[in-house]
Amino acid sequence: MKSHKYNGSLTIASNLFSSTWDHVRIKLVGTDGTSEQELLQQGFGSSNDSVFKFEVNCQKSIGKLVLIELDKTPRLLLPQNAWFPAKVELESPEGESYHFPIHRWIINDEVHWFREGTALPGFVPETQQEYERYSRRHELEVRNQQYGWIVSPNGIPDSMEANDVHSLPEEVRFSFTKNIEFKYNAAQGIVELKLQGLADCEESWKSIDAISEVFRCKQTALSEHVQKNWKKDSLFGYQFLNGVNPMVIRRCSKLPENLPVTDAMVFLPGGRSLAEEMQRGNIFLCDYQILDGLKANTINGKQQYLMAPLVLLHKTPEDKLMPIAIQLKQEPSKDNPIFVPNDSEYDWLLAKMFVRSADFQHHQLHSHLLRTHLLAEVFSVSLLRNLPMVHPLYKLLVPHTRYTLQINLLARKLLISETGILKTFTSGGAAVDTILQRATSSVTYSSLCILDDIQERGLESVPSFYYRDDGIQIWDIINRFVQGVLGYYYKEDSDVQRDTELQTWVHDIFEHGFHSRPESGMPKGLQTVAELVKFVSMVMFTGSAQHAAVNSGQFDYGSWMPNTPTSMQRPPPTTKGTADESSLLDALPDINVTVNGMAVVWLLSKQSSDFVPLGHYPEEHFSERVPRQHMEAFKTELEELSAKIKKRNLGLKIPYTFLDPELIENSVAI
Repeated sequence: MKSHKYNGSLTIASNLFSSTWDHVRIKLVGTDGTSEQELLQQGFGSSNDSVFKFEVNCQKSIGKLVLIELDKTPRLLLPQNAWFPAKVELESPEGESYHFPIHRWIINDEVHWFREGTALPGFVPETQQEYERYSRRHELEVRNQQYGWIVSPNGIPDSMEANDVHSLPEEVRFSFTKNIEFKYNAAQGIVELKLQGLADCEESWKSIDAISEVFRCKQTALSEHVQKNWKKDSLFGYQFLNGVNPMVIRRCSKLPENLPVTDAMVFLPGGRSLAEEMQRGNIFLCDYQILDGLKANTINGKQQYLMAPLVLLHKTPEDKLMPIAIQLKQEPSKDNPIFVPNDSEYDWLLAKMFVRSADFQHHQLHSHLLRTHLLAEVFSVSLLRNLPMVHPLYKLLVPHTRYTLQINLLARKLLISETGILKTFTSGGAAVDTILQRATSSVTYSSLCILDDIQERGLESVPSFYYRDDGIQIWDIINRFVQGVLGYYYKEDSDVQRDTELQTWVHDIFEHGFHSRPESGMPKGLQTVAELVKFVSMVMFTGSAQHAAVNSGQFDYGSWMPNTPTSMQRPPPTTKGTADESSLLDALPDINVTVNGMAVVWLLSKQSSDFVPLGHYPEEHFSERVPRQHMEAFKTELEELSAKIKKRNLGLKIPYTFLDPELIENSVAI
């Protein structure tokens, strides 16, 4: 009888320790039958990024290949070890090629099924054979066991059920390189910053010059600029647009009732009134109401102080954004003065420092932790629970989940737990949960879509707003890419409506990320291809570009502590004319709080050596020509934008690099 021979190759991933010495076996499943299980070889040695050739012989044709089964068993007297195959490729006797992407750790001796790489949405055709449908259902059953939810009791997004790193599935853990680097950086931050002798010092700063001595190490060009110019109103205003928290500012068309600023208080160029400048669109407001009424932390035995300021800014004829009034508490009163630039030097400077400290708390917990890390975790867990590997959405989005689950687990353990580093921030302690609860209830779908968000905040025409300019261009590039890839699989709106896996994924996000709040505007299902493209663009943008915008510049703007105090340990003045240099220094965080804060922003801003930039897909999940063409076009468009941003930055006094695609990571990985 004529033998039907399939020529195959198995590629081992380039990850460290991805090879195995176990016995590896393969079985082919086709539309007309199956092959016998075949031993590929007795282990795959210790080399990495290797390709191994093999043959599988069948007594008769098994038709079109749809699945492969892989399993491994330990060799005699040797323990079982993990294995990370990248892909299997096969050529049939008829010359047809089949591609089976794997890209995951196999750590046990169970049989693992992998679908042929042609993406197949969740509207399974009636012609699909039962074992194909069964393999899809079985994969999701296993994934639902691996990726469970911990339902949050306090209204914040739910998280993945995992007690420690070892309870995470291997496929979502850090690589060996990433793990070693992160542990080293976390342990060595204080050492690297040469601040060993100050990390335990609970004394107050004696002078600004003393802080400068500490700040000499590990500076960047931008952090040096911040140190030299932190007192200037122009830098203070600039940071609301292009610092690490461009999410608070909005155009002000009418003064809020609790901010009784009058024309007599402020000086506006040209002698115009506030009403006239608001009508012209030149007045802006930053309102930190989310921090109102919270109990601040106690650090080094000292009560800290957390303000909920309102800041009024004016766009000058020179197109600079300048602060014109600051009220540090929400409710106006005699002991809550409105500070203006004409006040004494230390009154005005101290008021700005309280604002910058409040902005730090808002940034870390709302703009950074909630709107990128916690939501990216919801997107990731929902994806891994509800979409099988063969689904085009899984293939498209799984690279954007890389390391997110482990970095968030570590954040809960090391940063926001009762013993975490956040205990050295004003908002540490009981205030954390309250801020996150308030923030979660305020997040809307439109606020996660940068075009909608910019329009809702009235910031379309603000000059020199590079977060907006670069962010919208990146959104447009992502949107075109998503449209191209998904348009290949979803030809009609009905294709979206009948994809049950897709609809379950979206509903899972609605339920576990937004607690089924209709007022969030988050869809609980999708009806059209256009809705799908926008939703997937939002998911991809949030976990890549948005995270880079609020994360990458933390050391640049936060390492010079007076510009971004992590805490304030004196209350603000209740009357004007009482602040001086001594009261300013007394209000700043102690030495140990300062240096620990520097170490945190240094760690969070540090790029790892296995960084994967946006638009780079080293793992080949798609096998079809059209999606791969769109991936290449996506990468090219991002490279062109990167060159354009670099050229623009040459002419800027403060280059805006946070949304340079070359520096944006594909996922929330730090």
